[in-house]
Amino acid sequence: MIPADVWAALREHGRSFTPEVVAAQRALFAELLGPATAPVVMRDVAYGPHERQRLDLHAAAPLEAGASRPMLLFVHGGGFVGGERRDPVQPFHDNVGAWAASHGWIGATMSYRLAPGHLWPAGAEDVGFAVRALRAQAPEIGGDPDRIILFGHSAGAAHVAGHLAGHGGAIESGLAGVVLQSGIYDPATAGEEIAGMVALYYGGREVSAVPALAALSVPLWLGVGEHDPVTFYGQAARVAEPRIAAGHSHFTSVYSLGLDTAYPAAVAEFIQDALGRPPRGHRIVREQVLCAYRD
Repeated sequence: MIPADVWAALREHGRSFTPEVVAAQRALFAELLGPATAPVVMRDVAYGPHERQRLDLHAAAPLEAGASRPMLLFVHGGGFVGGERRDPVQPFHDNVGAWAASHGWIGATMSYRLAPGHLWPAGAEDVGFAVRALRAQAPEIGGDPDRIILFGHSAGAAHVAGHLAGHGGAIESGLAGVVLQSGIYDPATAGEEIAGMVALYYGGREVSAVPALAALSVPLWLGVGEHDPVTFYGQAARVAEPRIAAGHSHFTSVYSLGLDTAYPAAVAEFIQDALGRPPRGHRIVREQVLCAYRD
């Protein structure tokens, strides 16, 4: 449950995502989550030679051959210049791995190379490298190489979208579904709120992922937070009508994964449905999440 005073704080913060607001929201949700670690965690699995090309694997049971569990690969945000797969002080993004493990999936949380040292298409490349590594290791860790869910948030969603558009090279097979939350898909039309960070990473290139997302052959969850800056609504609307995480900010939808609330439940239901079906053509999910969210 998310208490009424936390929802009230998010309403007061509105669409702001200044460092002070982000810190306040992280503190609120860290307290709600408490320790957030899956029963089994394997740290620092390399998927490339760079020091940031690393994965943490989270599961409810030992990571060993013999099982065939779906795998969820989570790609964090951070404005293209920051962010991390885990925080040594707060539960982010171990909470995402623990949430995945609680549903019987292997949760893989990845770091990736950052701007300004690594510009477009480095993020999309790293998503492809990580998917390829997961598929290769699947027999040893008890994963199913043909049931992989990609989940990107903010800049991470931009990198997932870039991978799906082929910006980072060959698109990896074995995807069962995609979750994109509050991402950038058409950098040339990004609003002033994020223009600086977008320009830094993309360097003015008009490299839209929208056509690829609109033609995607696997289920796609396209989401924004109710209190997201309006530019993220515009980015999503170029693909389809997004689901709205009612009451949430740009960050807190992902912070809430692991809490017994509506957003995690809705995303889990979408993923379970995607895992249970073979690809059937264009299946973008267009319904909004209802505002009965404030539990």
